[in-house]
Amino acid sequence: MNEETRKVPKRIAQTVLNSLKGGVVPRIGLPYIAVGRKSEIEALLHDVDIIADGGASFRFIVGRYGSGKSFLLQTIRNYVMDRGFIVADADLSPERRLQGTRGQGLATYRELIGNLSTKTRPEGGALTLILDRWISSVQSEAAQETGLPPGDPVLAQAVDRKIYAVTGQMSELVHGYEFGRLLSAYYHAYLDGDDATKAKVVRWFRGEYNLKKEAKDDLGINIIITDDDWYDYLKLFASFFRLAGYQGLIIMIDELVNIYKIPNSITRQYNYEKMLTMYNDTLQGKARYLGILMGATPQALEDKRRGIYSYEALRSRLSEGKFSRPGARDLLAPVIRLEPLTAEEMLVLCEKLAEMHAGLYAYERMVTTNDLVAFIKMEYGRIGADQNITPREVIRDFIELLDLLYQNPAMKLSELLESDAFTYTKSEAVSDNVTDENYAEFTI
Repeated sequence: MNEETRKVPKRIAQTVLNSLKGGVVPRIGLPYIAVGRKSEIEALLHDVDIIADGGASFRFIVGRYGSGKSFLLQTIRNYVMDRGFIVADADLSPERRLQGTRGQGLATYRELIGNLSTKTRPEGGALTLILDRWISSVQSEAAQETGLPPGDPVLAQAVDRKIYAVTGQMSELVHGYEFGRLLSAYYHAYLDGDDATKAKVVRWFRGEYNLKKEAKDDLGINIIITDDDWYDYLKLFASFFRLAGYQGLIIMIDELVNIYKIPNSITRQYNYEKMLTMYNDTLQGKARYLGILMGATPQALEDKRRGIYSYEALRSRLSEGKFSRPGARDLLAPVIRLEPLTAEEMLVLCEKLAEMHAGLYAYERMVTTNDLVAFIKMEYGRIGADQNITPREVIRDFIELLDLLYQNPAMKLSELLESDAFTYTKSEAVSDNVTDENYAEFTI
């Protein structure tokens, strides 16, 4: 038995298994079940290195529902937080878009800022923590450089100079002057113990002021974040986070299909126009320390009537060249298309899940490798499995089997696999992915 897998903490094992059975990707525990996607991960981690050096990147992750888009995004999310990046993620919906007439773009910005996550605050809501950590680190640096004790007026002046150096750099960017003033206001409120002013600054950063007059009265800033310019502030945050001691900002936006579903063609075009702006900024060097990952289905990308390809400026930039094909995709291109996991990879994943399940419920694993092979052969032997099967479906079926076997010790896996409920779509012929000829590969 794999002792390393056995050692998965029960809290994490419970979260992972419950999430996967419910058809969603867990936020924690992904390294315990990571299988496949090595090439895709390597390509994205190359982008991460570029971002840390002051560059920017934009990638589309494209795959069918249940193909592993969200899993890949979460895997990258966990990795970059460990590397010192800040991550902001959001799923689009009818209420959250890139652009809208009723503040849907601003709603996406608010979701992203609300979900700001760091290694020490992976669940989100890290904005205040980041600001306070920045001020604390500046104070510590000034104290080390001057050798002065806390409370010394000369030390306070040294801290002021460091703070103004940061806010001064911010003022060189679009909307950076106001951004810098707000950082300064937060710093002085921090020093004075003025929690009310700190809360107002954070509220402004979150895009929660609806009227310029209200912001002017509260903070002396005659500007607010709007549906039109929210992306500019994400670029500002990326630069500030770097100055505050982080590696940069990674933005993850999933469910682009909700733009594809917008019934009004003009509204869709406005959203694709915003997407183009973000894409061009990152590739032309107008953004720094910023990475953007967007998840979409093939239809949401390729449909020339409603999808991203309906916007010619994006289609001409994103279309595959003449030489890419299934099994030999260009992973350095803006679009990463997820190939289906192989039967071999699914077998490894099921092995990991079986170990995790046994560890969680403290029983000796009963499902053998041959049982797993039989299960995978059955799943991949269904009609149309080579085109339509997804990891989500296989995983949900497998965890259900594990639950049933645990609750009914007298039951045999073979009984469940041969039941009408499981085999009603089984093909008479075994899928080419797991044939009798390569069966031996699975039983090693």
